[in-house]
Amino acid sequence: MRRNTEDEALKELEIENGLTLVPRVKLNLTVYPSTPLTLTHPIDDWKMKRALIDFLSTSHSLSLPEDHLQLTRRRDTKKRKRQDPVASGTLHVWDLSFLQTEDHLRAWRTRLAESIDGIELNLQGVKFKLAVTVPVSDDFEAIKKDWEHFYAFQNRGLSRVKREPDTIVLRGLPSRWFAEPRVSSKPSMLVTHTIFSTFGKIRNLNVAEDDDLGKDADEDGGDLVSGLYCKIVVQFEKYRDFHDALRVLCGRSLQKQGSRLKADYDVSWDKDGFFRNSRNQAQEKNDTVSTIAADHYRSEAPRHQAHISRHSPENVRRRRFKE
Repeated sequence: MRRNTEDEALKELEIENGLTLVPRVKLNLTVYPSTPLTLTHPIDDWKMKRALIDFLSTSHSLSLPEDHLQLTRRRDTKKRKRQDPVASGTLHVWDLSFLQTEDHLRAWRTRLAESIDGIELNLQGVKFKLAVTVPVSDDFEAIKKDWEHFYAFQNRGLSRVKREPDTIVLRGLPSRWFAEPRVSSKPSMLVTHTIFSTFGKIRNLNVAEDDDLGKDADEDGGDLVSGLYCKIVVQFEKYRDFHDALRVLCGRSLQKQGSRLKADYDVSWDKDGFFRNSRNQAQEKNDTVSTIAADHYRSEAPRHQAHISRHSPENVRRRRFKE
């Protein structure tokens, strides 16, 4: 089973609801001045993009269409500090036909990132340096080492039962792709459950809008429209299903049938106990409500009893007898 999962790492994987997971190489790019300086005008991001594409073509024989390299400049130069970046973006490589296995992909991605990290680009008489990183959520082996180290420490001397992760967290997914067609644009629990059941039996599922996704984005990115993205937390019954699902989700983008858009997303494992904390919060809320109700009952009981004693049938008859 595991061998098949690894062999499928470079293949498109069709899942439910017309969705396909498309393999790709993605690198995060950040452009800094070679020496700290104050810019009086924003850089020309198109010229910066062309310079980088030409460099990749001549030095790596890598031909990239312009839309595979996204670069966004920082336009407000007055707010920028001398050591701050002037632009940031992403580089995508979609044609991976020259790679045979997942190991080849990882090795080639590492070489590519290392070879262009730190290069200098001359633009408008000013030298800029490029910083390149592989997204954390694209490196499955690093994520796996993270949870193995986490649970090795957690399990040490505490319990004979081996603890393993079982919950995946995804952010930045297009909400409309997980919605019920012609019913709502909001993500549907039923549709989402159907999609992720492709990977195994689900124990718990949570779907919510992810409006916080762009709060830390570039200030020139514009205002986010609420509800565009969703956050999905899915807990599997078995560790193996969790493991294989996360392996497949790392290093891919999501594409909807009939759409040219390939949507990136962040994927990670849940080390904070999302569903356990949710249950605890719900229990605490119920306990609080019960406590308030009990206190209210105790405070009201004496007055209620006094009210009953004043108007009980016995007292009524006694007064009527005296009359």
